[in-house]
Amino acid sequence: MTGPLIYLVAGEPSGDVLGARLMAALKQAMGGQVRFAGIGGERMIAEGLVSLFPMEELTLFGLAELLPKLPHLIRRIGQTAGDILACRPDAVITVDAPDFCFRVLKKVRRADASIKLIHYVAPTVWAWRPGRARKIAQFLDHLLVLLPFEPPYFEAVGLPATFVGHSIVEAGVERGDAAAFRARHDLAADTPLLCVLPGSRRSEIKVLLPDFAATLAILKERHPGLTVVVPTLGKVAAPVRAAAAVWPVPAIVVEGDGEKYDAMAASIAALAASGTVALELALARLPSVIAYRIHPLTFWLYRRLIRVKFANLVNIMLGRMLVPECLQDDCTPQQLADAVTLLLTDAAARRQQVDGVAQVAQWLGQGGGKTPSQRAAATVLDLVDKARVGSQPECRGDHAMSPGLNPPI
Repeated sequence: MTGPLIYLVAGEPSGDVLGARLMAALKQAMGGQVRFAGIGGERMIAEGLVSLFPMEELTLFGLAELLPKLPHLIRRIGQTAGDILACRPDAVITVDAPDFCFRVLKKVRRADASIKLIHYVAPTVWAWRPGRARKIAQFLDHLLVLLPFEPPYFEAVGLPATFVGHSIVEAGVERGDAAAFRARHDLAADTPLLCVLPGSRRSEIKVLLPDFAATLAILKERHPGLTVVVPTLGKVAAPVRAAAAVWPVPAIVVEGDGEKYDAMAASIAALAASGTVALELALARLPSVIAYRIHPLTFWLYRRLIRVKFANLVNIMLGRMLVPECLQDDCTPQQLADAVTLLLTDAAARRQQVDGVAQVAQWLGQGGGKTPSQRAAATVLDLVDKARVGSQPECRGDHAMSPGLNPPI
């Protein structure tokens, strides 16, 4: 008997991380006897996925950024749904990226109601568009959620939801080695180090890198000895390196999680794009300032729809502004520099953030028992018929079906 075939779809780097950790947990739970197909990035590919097409084609944000690519994305939606139907997997797990993933899942559901459809990362119905819960309940079989307060929003409309925790707690963010990082990069113990994280999407870095450069020019005047470290990844590494090379302060650009977490441990404070990295900074206990700007049209629409006061999940969960947010019109070099300066110079302000995130870390699932990915894998396998007889049909997409032959972890 062959192992189950799981079809995964991720649409952006954070989803790629979640998907890869889930794949590893599924292999562990099944002794390696599980097969994968779908769409993912570098991390999912490293776990044994052969991606139908490059995940980066889906990494878009906002209405203005999306419209020029819309015809191509519509074709990719049809292609992905067709590939799923050709593979006939035991389960489809889409990871975040709801604009793309839900359109794929609806097509699959209409064509074949027997395939289990699971979505990982709940839409933020508590923040905006609460009616989405009822709509997705019409085509989803199960929802895996990251936050403990989310299941009731979906169970109320008949969609089973399981709180598994946030897999970011599995990354080892809190185990960064400050001394090792400073030694590797010839930084004296007393060199003030600022961690700068401009984002993981091309659209983000295009907007934020000029703002960050101007912010650093102001900070240079206030802190002449300041050095910055810039963790980056994948397809945005080249433009980030090019920008950092002409910044007004010395900049060390690093790639890889190990370097990023060591950099966080070695830094005094951080300036970061809003997103998943804000949670990493919280788990690393690194005081930070969050920045973001999007196309004015996109912001105009979102401002009328969003029901929460904050952008940073840490602030949302706490119900107060613990981590400074400089968003849209407030995302100016002067305001960013002022907020960062406070963290660089005021130990009490830094300590306030460090103390404030302890409860958030617990809510995210840090400490004790199974990891979030193991809980997610157990839920998936409960939904899959493990008593299948016979082999799966061959996958007839543009890609070879990946057999998941990595050794169990």
